[in-house]
Amino acid sequence: MWSKFISSIFFLGNFVQLNSCASGEGKQLSMSTIDNKTVTAVTGIDTESEKTDTATFGAGCFWCVEAIFQQVKGVLKVKSGYCGGHIKNPTYEQVCSKTTGHAEVAQIVFDPEVISYDELLEIFWQTHDPTTLNRQGNDAGPQYRSAVFYHNEEQKQKAAFYKEKLDRSGAFSNPIVTTIEAYKNYSEAENYHQNYYNLNKNNNPYCYYVIKPKLEKFEKVFKDKMRKN
Repeated sequence: MWSKFISSIFFLGNFVQLNSCASGEGKQLSMSTIDNKTVTAVTGIDTESEKTDTATFGAGCFWCVEAIFQQVKGVLKVKSGYCGGHIKNPTYEQVCSKTTGHAEVAQIVFDPEVISYDELLEIFWQTHDPTTLNRQGNDAGPQYRSAVFYHNEEQKQKAAFYKEKLDRSGAFSNPIVTTIEAYKNYSEAENYHQNYYNLNKNNNPYCYYVIKPKLEKFEKVFKDKMRKN
């Protein structure tokens, strides 16, 4: 059971950070253990939960983020979408114009009895560069910002808690710029963005040269969290 892992959510030892979609090799991170009791003591939140839950993360190109979380055991559904802007139901073209305030996101429905929100946060921060403002690799603009969109106070407090701990740990050479934002104005992206890697991995160079290497690194680092096919 994944509950055994919850007690040391950021116990990574010599952990390899996976870079952004358009970047190259990873780097070593050293993070201190943060156990379940510490989170509860600081936030007042019990990290154990028995209900189906939803997480929404922005970490650059949503094709990459979707492809990663689709591989995670306990994740029931992943949808690419837009979140955090000031208009409803924007188009991809509108979001790319950088005028709507939206971020490209992956919306993740998961089973907390299999994988916790804490563990999803771990994967989120380790599979992109949270220190680059409005950029992941060659993808630049506010729509590619690093962001946690919280659905409730529990998620807000956990995201803030771990962000502070990571900053203090020196895990990253630069400050974390991940925003922690209220979930608002979410809409699913157009159909052609959904399940993008699986449907286009054999005919799109971006899938081959960017997403595939990222997934291969992810699988090596998080092999204990991989879904069994």
